[in-house]
Amino acid sequence: MVSKLTKVTNEMGFHMRPANVFVTAMTKYASNINIIVGDKKINGKSIMNIMAACIKCGTDITVECDRWVHPGETIFGNRLTVSPGGKGANQAVAAARLGADVMMVGCIGDDVYGQLVLKALKENNVDSTYVKVLPGENSGTAHITVAEDDNTIIVIKAANDLVSPELIDEAWEDISKADMVLLQHEIPAATNAYVIEKCAAHGVPVLLNPAPVAPVPQALLDKITYLTPNEHEAATLFAGKGKADILDQNQGKVIMTLGSKGVAYAEKGQVITVPGFKVKPVDTTGAGDTFNGAFAVARANGKSMQESISFANAAAALSVQKLGAQGGMPYLHEVEEMLK
Repeated sequence: MVSKLTKVTNEMGFHMRPANVFVTAMTKYASNINIIVGDKKINGKSIMNIMAACIKCGTDITVECDRWVHPGETIFGNRLTVSPGGKGANQAVAAARLGADVMMVGCIGDDVYGQLVLKALKENNVDSTYVKVLPGENSGTAHITVAEDDNTIIVIKAANDLVSPELIDEAWEDISKADMVLLQHEIPAATNAYVIEKCAAHGVPVLLNPAPVAPVPQALLDKITYLTPNEHEAATLFAGKGKADILDQNQGKVIMTLGSKGVAYAEKGQVITVPGFKVKPVDTTGAGDTFNGAFAVARANGKSMQESISFANAAAALSVQKLGAQGGMPYLHEVEEMLK
């Protein structure tokens, strides 16, 4: 199965005319076409079903098809969903659902996407005091294709690229009290560096999820508490080194996610792999964000490294059994039940 996440930008929403164009195009193909909106699956070849869904402007929709598309090829998808997201927002929601008090610092545009993000943060009890709405700017978006139990993601940074050290200073009194600060590469590298330096100087633990992958200077790596790359990101960050060397040379720091194979880290000279949970994935989007949010919560609550990884693995496994990055993120009681 292949799927792609996109956003409805027409001010009138997915109204009769575009719906008719969409259905006309889809009926030329033998594939089953579905559009996913929230937790609803809509027949993409039925104009009546599309109209009944009342898909408004700003809605994230996912279109699914049966396999990855090859270069130069056009195929039909099965469904289309639209949902709030972004790595920072996803990790904030994941941590909040697991019982943490969470504050997010960031920027959004004054558009419908930004409003979707704010709505999701509020609904999940994430403090958005320092989420700044920037007039005239677009919100960051991620365009996700899901197929064959995995996904690819293209990120458009937009307002995310305007998160500045000045905003960090504005929020610093609250940041300085955090048990853990989570960072990703969806904001400027200079701002991440500023946060890492400032947190290191004040003894505030930092978890960096290096996605989308980009170089991180060794001087900053030395000041990060936890680095959570997947295998591809680790190979890029530590070019020329194998998994065992990367982990051994960064004991207790690098937590390498291995997809269905679990998570690896090194401790006392030994590489330890914590197995994942075997589940039937529906949508892997947001699994990594769920893992990071859950791992941060567990470590902040005093769990051991292995306990924290098992906790995060369970949360990630639960998250892939529903559609949407945030839609499948579990609550604390669900994770605790899975770990019994």
